[in-house]
Amino acid sequence: MEAARVTRHHRLGSLLISRGLISLEQLKEAFQEQHLTGRRLGEVAIGHGWITSADLAQALADQFGLEYVDFSEVEPDHDAAALLQKELAFRYQALPVRFLRDDLLLVAVADPTGDGNADELRQALGHDVKLAVAEPEDLDNAIRRMHQLVPVRVPDSDEEPERAPPPPEEGTPAETLVQNLLAQAVSAGASDIHFEPQRDELVVRARFDGVTRVVHRIAKEMQPAVLSRLKLMGNLDLAERRAPQDGRVSLRVGDQPLDLRVAVLPTAHGEQVVLRLLHRAARTPDLAALGMTPAVRELFEHAIRQPHGALVVCGPTGSGRTTTLYTALHLLNDPGRVLTTIEDPVEHEIPGVNQVEVSPKTGLTLADGLRTILRSDPDVLLVGELPDPESARVAMHAGMTGHLVLAALHAHDAAGAVARLRDLGVEPGLLATSVNCVIAQRLARRLCSDCREPYWPTDEQLGRLGLLGHKGRVFFHRAKGCERCGGTGYRGRVAIFEAMLVTPELRRLLGASADELRTSAVRAGMTTLRQEGVRLCLEGVSSLEEIERITGERLS
Repeated sequence: MEAARVTRHHRLGSLLISRGLISLEQLKEAFQEQHLTGRRLGEVAIGHGWITSADLAQALADQFGLEYVDFSEVEPDHDAAALLQKELAFRYQALPVRFLRDDLLLVAVADPTGDGNADELRQALGHDVKLAVAEPEDLDNAIRRMHQLVPVRVPDSDEEPERAPPPPEEGTPAETLVQNLLAQAVSAGASDIHFEPQRDELVVRARFDGVTRVVHRIAKEMQPAVLSRLKLMGNLDLAERRAPQDGRVSLRVGDQPLDLRVAVLPTAHGEQVVLRLLHRAARTPDLAALGMTPAVRELFEHAIRQPHGALVVCGPTGSGRTTTLYTALHLLNDPGRVLTTIEDPVEHEIPGVNQVEVSPKTGLTLADGLRTILRSDPDVLLVGELPDPESARVAMHAGMTGHLVLAALHAHDAAGAVARLRDLGVEPGLLATSVNCVIAQRLARRLCSDCREPYWPTDEQLGRLGLLGHKGRVFFHRAKGCERCGGTGYRGRVAIFEAMLVTPELRRLLGASADELRTSAVRAGMTTLRQEGVRLCLEGVSSLEEIERITGERLS
């Protein structure tokens, strides 16, 4: 058996070399690493970035003489796919693709090397099986599509009622359409869905990796029923069409629990509805998942371990500030501390934390809520946003008087956050005695590893980036677009951080301009968002164009 495995690995290595994917030297290095770690040859090659998982799947198909299935080009037969229960499909990482004949199924698997795969699938399906190979992520997405989506039915009626229609009944076309769109959005990793009424249609856009794109167009005659369905989900007033409304609902889409925030805004052509998809964390957030560099992580941990003072996290909407602050809460959450938040609204419920939601309708403003909370003896206070002078001053006073304050703020960078707090009326003296650390962050889209294109930068680009001395030794990648990434050239996101520790020298400068603060912080060792972005580009993770988009600084 061992001899067979060695022969099999050597054959895979030869295939990878013949395809021009790796060199002989890389293969030798991979064998050495495989011997030390016990990892498979393909895993080692992917880990080094020499090949993609799709490259490996195609090579495995050739190695075993099997068909390769690309689900961006092949639509599985629904009758065939339905024969394998969802739980078994995920367990075996397998999906029936089509009938080759009445008693024979073509089944795509992620790993054709597993002993007994065909026998177990044969028993589960009640048919003979011929294996094919698919890329694991592509296969996983196909399984989710097959088991989460239902056909969309088209309504028979063209009539648009003049008044708000009654709540849609179970199984109506509007309900089916909304469920379908939600399942698609969750499966594809969307963060928001926008239902935008236009003159002749209802346009549905979803936000993926921070950028929206059109995913569906709904006939105008279906607009009232669809919007009513969405408002009903958020427990909103169906008859109210002229005032903004906000709601919230918890539900399950497939196997995933999901919290939805529903925001309704009247527009010229009807009510716009935006669904914010809040995925409940499958595990407790941790610093490793945030993606901080070791230097930023050290400053972050130092700041949240202080007995008092303020940690301010800044950036635009959608930059991941809430995730960072919630991670700090989880790290501090123990029976020996009283943790309280005041948010607008509460994003996720955290066991053991007292979470307060701002409610202007009942008179609970952010500033009043802060004062009441401080009389309730918290050790740690999280403020979801500092939007006005009163709230900012109360929060900073709390940091000065023995509380650890974690606060979010809209600001471009760390130095700009100090200037923003001064604009909100917080005196430099109060800042100097309360602020421990300021962290700025952004979320950059990752380049699709299947289609990114390498290129040599121009002398002008190298000069702008301070890399002219590295000409001929550094190259970047740019987005191209393929089926796997929906033609965008990007898949997933990665965070970049800028951490400014308020040292004694910086405390003396908190009344100075943002430029002076930034210069002093860089001199003390701070890595800027721009520098972090360029690092991602040099590593092939993101593109200069994407870093420009999220930082507002010209790089390319």
